[in-house]
Amino acid sequence: MLRGMRKASSNWLGKTIMAVVMGVLIVSFGIWGIADIFKGFGQSTFAKVGGTEISAEQFRQIYTDRLQQLGRQFGRPLTPEQARAFGIDRQVLQQTLAEAAMDEEARRMGLNQSDAEVLRAIYNDPNFKGLNNQFDPQRFQSVIRNFGYTEGRYIAEQRRVGLRRQIAGTISAGIEPPKSMVEALTRFQNEQRSIDYVTLGAAQAGTIDAPSPEALAAYFEDHKVQFRAPEYRKIAFVAITPEEIGKWEAVSDEDAKKLFEERKDRLSTPEKREVSQIVFPDAGEAQAARARIASGTSFDDIAKERKLNPADVNLGLVAKSAILDPAVGDAAFSLPAGEVSQPVQGRFGVALVKVGKIEPGVTPSYESLAQQVKNEIASERARTKVAELRDKMEDERGGGASVIEAAQKLKLTPVTIDAVDRSGRLPNGQVASSIPRGLDVVSQAFNSDVGVDNDPIQFNNGYVWFDVLGITPSRERTLDEVHDQVEAKWREDQISAKLRAKATEIVQKLDGGAKLADEAASAGVKVETVANFNREASLPNVPAGVIAAAFRTAKDGDGQTSVAGGSQWVVFRVTNVTVPPVDFASDAVKQLTEAVRRSLSDEQVAQYVSKIESDIGVTVNQAAFAQVTGANN
Repeated sequence: MLRGMRKASSNWLGKTIMAVVMGVLIVSFGIWGIADIFKGFGQSTFAKVGGTEISAEQFRQIYTDRLQQLGRQFGRPLTPEQARAFGIDRQVLQQTLAEAAMDEEARRMGLNQSDAEVLRAIYNDPNFKGLNNQFDPQRFQSVIRNFGYTEGRYIAEQRRVGLRRQIAGTISAGIEPPKSMVEALTRFQNEQRSIDYVTLGAAQAGTIDAPSPEALAAYFEDHKVQFRAPEYRKIAFVAITPEEIGKWEAVSDEDAKKLFEERKDRLSTPEKREVSQIVFPDAGEAQAARARIASGTSFDDIAKERKLNPADVNLGLVAKSAILDPAVGDAAFSLPAGEVSQPVQGRFGVALVKVGKIEPGVTPSYESLAQQVKNEIASERARTKVAELRDKMEDERGGGASVIEAAQKLKLTPVTIDAVDRSGRLPNGQVASSIPRGLDVVSQAFNSDVGVDNDPIQFNNGYVWFDVLGITPSRERTLDEVHDQVEAKWREDQISAKLRAKATEIVQKLDGGAKLADEAASAGVKVETVANFNREASLPNVPAGVIAAAFRTAKDGDGQTSVAGGSQWVVFRVTNVTVPPVDFASDAVKQLTEAVRRSLSDEQVAQYVSKIESDIGVTVNQAAFAQVTGANN
């Protein structure tokens, strides 16, 4: 949903790691211990932060929104297990508690934000801009309605977000990272290494005889869990989204031209002028200055005499609508280029207005925007249709209809998947292609059960309803069912074990003074060289594990590491280590300094929030947290 600051927390090093792993920038309010804040609660209360109570349903919605957002970024839904492995459950919990604590602090301090400032932020939000890149009131209403907001609720939420940002900005203002820290991070980041290496593969492992039936059976018993059949669920779902509905919306040229004409002024690029003004306290001074200009004194000289800075005089290259004083705007847009107006009585005094460069306005043709206009109409109709179908679908579900029955009655096309596991894969191992990208229906289904009336999932500005139709429990497979897979895995392990022993033998010889070239020739492999790479390097034919191992090894030291899941082993020698000098004037160091500054600011705010929570008290319903995040399944 369009929420304020739904971003996970971490310290500066954790944020760097998570940004690489997850591909998202996680801005923190910090990490603090929460093990001792869990207390007992009623079923409907999730947490209490000071005088603020957070319901279980509120946190469920927040958590679901976050998982869906990450699912869209990853291109596939996150399972509850994956979310917990990434620590997303704790990040969202911490963020929710931090927001509530900041809201409590804003109320305690008596802070407020003007309507004008809140509206400015909304007007500048790209989610609410139309074809002409300007704020579109109809789009604003449609978007917030689809996400369950009234205008009043949304404005109130944005006001809270604005106050949180003001507090955070004040707390973190003026923070500068120590030069020694930036220097150490730069040296760590820019250190370069060179290695010689060989790759040992299946050929170096030698002949692997087929296992005896007894050996294979024993291997299967020891590794049976690896071949266990996962739990599968049969699910049915139907999606009602603007994108889905819009596919069937045909927009005529007549309708598109009508909207184009209605919005032509907004779609056009207005004339812009370079406008300057000097404001005088009364008409007499303004008239005297205008007379001097007529006699040859320049406009700029008059401004300098009055000790005005360029920022006090120049309004910039602006459209007429951007000039706050209508009288000044009328004067500016009635003058030819290079001319100075007669005294103009404006809101803030009597002004002389000068016009410089003029950029004519541009009115686009219908043909140039026809497809955009049609797409806008189709999307708007689809959004309206989504709201109508949502209500009808809820009525049908309220009347006891299943998802399939309700969808068919509304002439929608439901999707049924006979068996899907927690990772979104079918029994054949393929990803379920019938699930739209980013839709988190699988993990939701695994948190539900047969016969449960599930809440719809918000997805792509629309909704998805689903039913769990059946559950096939996880079970142990027999050796006969997975014989080929077991034998293949046994062979892989045999190869890996032999390669590891071979690599260990070569490293021991190198440590004893042998040459890598001689050992490579003996093993029938070629020595490769890569030079001057850093920790973040992505080198062709050199796995990331080899790069990481090289940076754990001293200069002239030898090492080994497995790659390709153990089917290959690499033996290497570090031949050179270089640490370039730190150039504090370089763009790279400036960017790193800014990143460290943001991270230190996050840490500062984290400590502030932690102190607020300590003062006002924070308690969390452990059972509700486990239920929402799937930890009790």
